[in-house]
Amino acid sequence: MLNGSPRPNGNTAKMTGVFKEAAEQAGHIVDVINVCRLNIKGCIACEYCHGKGNGQCAQKDDMQEIYDKLRETNMLVLASPIYYHGISGQLKCVIDRFYSALYPVAPNSLQKIAMFLSSGDDNMYEGAKFSYNGDFLGYLGLEDMGIFTNHDRDVFSAIRQMGRNL
Repeated sequence: MLNGSPRPNGNTAKMTGVFKEAAEQAGHIVDVINVCRLNIKGCIACEYCHGKGNGQCAQKDDMQEIYDKLRETNMLVLASPIYYHGISGQLKCVIDRFYSALYPVAPNSLQKIAMFLSSGDDNMYEGAKFSYNGDFLGYLGLEDMGIFTNHDRDVFSAIRQMGRNL
């Protein structure tokens, strides 16, 4: 789980907590990585990863922790507040850096994806949904476990049910 919110007790954190608890009760292992607390730089488009790097990024920062998790995870959950119709900049940097690890194909273990979004306005999710649908469902072909927003009716119940039924 990649939490892209800088607020440790905000709506996004509450959604990740509900999922973690439900999925762990169902016997799954859930790691929550708070990307705002990590030192992760944006992609510099050097193409090292697709040349000499053989899938490894030239930058050596806290992204290495996420790369390690991506190699073994079955499901990825992206969680973020909405800033200017999209996910937080901190989470966007992480997703941009997926270029070396997930393109042209994701690791065989990675099969599922879900997204948790939080916004003060219920009409601000389209940018984040566009990326989710195009990059993760369309390009990588991951199984859609759902997009959940803080404006959804009974969102915590829905997240809890999804976590239990994995």
